[in-house]
Amino acid sequence: MTGPGKAQAVMIDIGGSKTHGILISNGEPRAEATVGSANVQNVTPAAAAANIAELFRALGSNDVSRVVTGAGGVDTETDRQALEQLIRAHAPHAAITVVHDSELILAAAGESHGIAVIAGTGSAAWGRNPQGHEARSGGWGYLLGDEGSGYWLGREAVRHSLLRMNEGHRPDLLTKLLLESCGLSHPAELIARFHSPETGRRYWARQARAVTEAADQGHPESNDLLKRTGQELAALALLVAHQLNIAGPVVLGGGLGMNVTRIQRAFRETLAEAGMDEVRILDQPPVHGARQLL
Repeated sequence: MTGPGKAQAVMIDIGGSKTHGILISNGEPRAEATVGSANVQNVTPAAAAANIAELFRALGSNDVSRVVTGAGGVDTETDRQALEQLIRAHAPHAAITVVHDSELILAAAGESHGIAVIAGTGSAAWGRNPQGHEARSGGWGYLLGDEGSGYWLGREAVRHSLLRMNEGHRPDLLTKLLLESCGLSHPAELIARFHSPETGRRYWARQARAVTEAADQGHPESNDLLKRTGQELAALALLVAHQLNIAGPVVLGGGLGMNVTRIQRAFRETLAEAGMDEVRILDQPPVHGARQLL
């Protein structure tokens, strides 16, 4: 950890929608900033570079000796090197560590081993057992999976609305809230909007709020969708648990996982049925987990 008399360190958490950074100087946080996503798999290299540059400018960092970054979309050594190069341009003399963003969740919860599940724009699980072995599940991206993510939930809301339309039903509460959020007047318009190049993962992940709002107003199908979300996330944790032969602790993070009580309840219940009772909801931004890795 950065201590008195040591140069500055930067902690970064890169998710599907945003990049969150904190500057540490003499062991204390000195600046904090949030910019657009620099996920090297979800935005163009130019956009990732621009957002990293904006983050370092906002932090006002100089003489950085250490950078720890957790990022979605870091699945191979090539991914790590690509992101490290973007950071190196702004911290040329720093020791740089790049890990998957789910690893920050476990560290932010103060755990050295266990299972972290991230439910944000995307979804993934990562774990480490006491012997130091690691395993992952999910994190394949929205075209291959990301079950239980914000994007997945938004897409399921669209599918629900289109299916009702095909069956000849009038728009229900979820469809009305979704159309209102998208600025549309008829479910058929969702098809073109969904496939439009002007929308993408982050746009549809934001539509997950229509599901939570409808569930809060008593819409049963929306409540079922949130229950399915929790179950899908629990399935990711169970796969990691099986690979590592551990039963926890399990930490749920990400914007969706940390803020939607119905998802948390289904997540806990599904894991409890499998004998996994040590489940926690992350209570601080994942970027703070980077401090444990400094």
